[in-house]
Amino acid sequence: MGGRQSSLEDVEMKKKILLTGNSGYIGTVMTKRLKDASYEVVGLDSRWFADNTLFPAAPSHDPDKEMPKDIRDAKISDLEGAYAVIHLAGLSNDPVGELNPGLTDEINCQATLKLAKFCKESGVRRFIFASSCSIYGKADSNKPIDENGTINPMTAYAKAKVDAEIGLGKLADKDFSPVFMRNATVYGLSPRLRLDLVVNNLLAWAYLTGEIAIMSDGTPWRPILHIQDFCSAFIAALEAPIDDIHGQVFNVGINEENYTVRNIAEAVNRALPQTKIKILNNTGSDERTYRVNFSKIKNNLKGFRPSWNLEKGIKELLDAYRQHGLNKEDFDSDKYFRLRTIKSLLGSGRINDNLTWTEAQK
Repeated sequence: MGGRQSSLEDVEMKKKILLTGNSGYIGTVMTKRLKDASYEVVGLDSRWFADNTLFPAAPSHDPDKEMPKDIRDAKISDLEGAYAVIHLAGLSNDPVGELNPGLTDEINCQATLKLAKFCKESGVRRFIFASSCSIYGKADSNKPIDENGTINPMTAYAKAKVDAEIGLGKLADKDFSPVFMRNATVYGLSPRLRLDLVVNNLLAWAYLTGEIAIMSDGTPWRPILHIQDFCSAFIAALEAPIDDIHGQVFNVGINEENYTVRNIAEAVNRALPQTKIKILNNTGSDERTYRVNFSKIKNNLKGFRPSWNLEKGIKELLDAYRQHGLNKEDFDSDKYFRLRTIKSLLGSGRINDNLTWTEAQK
């Protein structure tokens, strides 16, 4: 009898989470964090970036079960037994989003809404959506913008996030509770590294070349968030009383971690004092600048207790670059940049113009 009771308790403790985008930069870390928190993780990922590794992912970074599948091909049966969905999958930055805005909408918005409708049909109530602070676009930098501020999406990526939020909001009811996590720009260490993120990029270039190259004039504002704190915020939303998060928007970040690009470069310079800051004034059409108010998540999502800051994150990354032998050849390759990876997969014929794997790759 006692053995049976223990077994039932184990089943109840091990809630199943469908994590989309599990093999990406954030998803790999999120998988480990969820497993460490005693969740069963089912991953769904196209695996475009599965080979983009700085160092091999440990078994703890692998989901309990993985479905190598494009989010557009998700089925209602993929949700069987799921307690909640954490939805990270999608085209993951502005340059990739501009390759084909129609596909960006199809993947980042329409596939999101289809998955949400499957959740409603199958009784999966919690849907934690990775949105982005980039939807604020060009905001008044004199006053940090909160969740009620004007959104100003300037790219296909940001527009698709806005449209997904609107569509998910329309689906919300007593049986379906989406929460919108508008994340600051993420940085920090993952086995599947990205170097097209501002902190990771400036530090890698400085480490490899001795220069901190700022494409803009250094004045644009960017809120930043360490990858571990990103995961902490999502787990806090997952575990919060459902009435506290139902249909809610949270800017995800830390008030003290709003920086200009120049501020970030100066922090890199403090870690690598032999380097020189170089202002290139060559941003092209990117006019985004936004300071963000993160008071709501601090005050209302009680489980979120961030523990990282820029200085600590730079040290972690720099130690990893040294330990794992990051080199200029890697930096110049397709490996750590989303746009380069997609273009390489297209150029080699491994994926087609619809961004799906060709038959030879299945």
